[in-house]
Amino acid sequence: RTVTSFGTSVSSPFLPSRKRTASIGIAITRYLSQKTTDTENGTIPLTPIGDSSAITNQTLSSPPQNDKNNSKKKDGSYFYQGMPKDNPPPKKKKKKLSPPIPDPSEFPSYEPKSFFRFEILHESTKSQARVGRIHTPHGIIDTPGFVAVATNAALKAVDFRDADEAGQQLIFANTYHLLLHPGADRISEAGGIHKFTNRPDGPFITDSGGFQVFSLAYESEKEKELAARTSEGGVELKQRANTRNTNRKNTSHTNGENPVKVTEEGVRFRSYRDGAKFLVTPESTVQAQKQIGADIIIPLDELPPYHIDRKELIESVNRSHRWEARSLKEHLKDVKDQAMYAVIHGGVDVELRTKSVEYLTSLPFDGYAIGGSLGNGREELKELLTWMMPLFDQNDERKYKPRHLLGIADEESVRNAVVCGLDTLDSCYPTRIARHGTLMTSEGLLRISAGK
Repeated sequence: RTVTSFGTSVSSPFLPSRKRTASIGIAITRYLSQKTTDTENGTIPLTPIGDSSAITNQTLSSPPQNDKNNSKKKDGSYFYQGMPKDNPPPKKKKKKLSPPIPDPSEFPSYEPKSFFRFEILHESTKSQARVGRIHTPHGIIDTPGFVAVATNAALKAVDFRDADEAGQQLIFANTYHLLLHPGADRISEAGGIHKFTNRPDGPFITDSGGFQVFSLAYESEKEKELAARTSEGGVELKQRANTRNTNRKNTSHTNGENPVKVTEEGVRFRSYRDGAKFLVTPESTVQAQKQIGADIIIPLDELPPYHIDRKELIESVNRSHRWEARSLKEHLKDVKDQAMYAVIHGGVDVELRTKSVEYLTSLPFDGYAIGGSLGNGREELKELLTWMMPLFDQNDERKYKPRHLLGIADEESVRNAVVCGLDTLDSCYPTRIARHGTLMTSEGLLRISAGK
């Protein structure tokens, strides 16, 4: 037998059989295309294809006879088919090009609504703070004002009658939870959210459900900081939906698959209640909010985590812009006396936030909500609002529309936001800590206990 390594033929009667050649630990290469040049001794190269531990070229004095595992190549050489073949290199998938962001010329120019308007009553001369009033079909909202969160269209531990008597005006309800239970169609059958809750003279705002859906997708510790941010003293600024469900059975996680799948079409996710699959698209979430019947609705947007690569953040902002444009087009088909706020994105990136403001204010939305990642603490949030909010005063059309801060309402952040010109703010934080005996005051948190 003759073994060829590095193009050199070596003959030895003690070489192992062909079945054991794969274990020889001599210098091994992948010269699979190399052919034996020593034709004087009649050697014929056999090129093993596969594991790099196989001998480069094994030659026999004559081709094996009646061996189906050996095939003759065009150049007259043979290769042994019994050896494992190299897997062909995977074909690179062509990346699908994202559709273009709709041009503002595709939309009608903005026209004031008879059922929804915002008036500014007073403006500070020392800051951007302003006092205003939002008129809706179901009542007036005095601004600046706190918006209580009624996740399932009900405030926990507080009756709506008591809340209204205390001066609570705008109530925030979550489309995600209402979509899963009792269902938007059931609320529609009841006559809409105002009749469903027996609150005929109180305005409601609903979100798209995007925040709760995307909360399911981020599990790492760094990503949890986005919606469970803490600052000095450990005060939470924003609560993740899934942090409350860590001990709850969640069928979306039982099979190990990612509970959320994002495509250009929309977001696929599983219900935390029974594992049922849902698809939320810009069009479907608007249709659901039409059935629910809130006074103010929010378009579908993507919520990226705080710790995200800038390239991914750019893709996320562009996708949110496309989704919001689609949501607006669906809304304009049948307005139904509802106002729609755009959601400004871009994280803490100045360029991307500015781009988002410029694009979304060019579309005929009725107001603006500040969303996405809002920093990693109160100071970063304050810095973000300080340089961004003046962009909304650059022309009258931007200035005379209401502005809402999504998911932030601790006492210090409220003061910082109002100074920067925010009109309304929502959060479940104040009512949640109140249920556990903590009150928010101008002098800080006040903890009370039973009988004191």
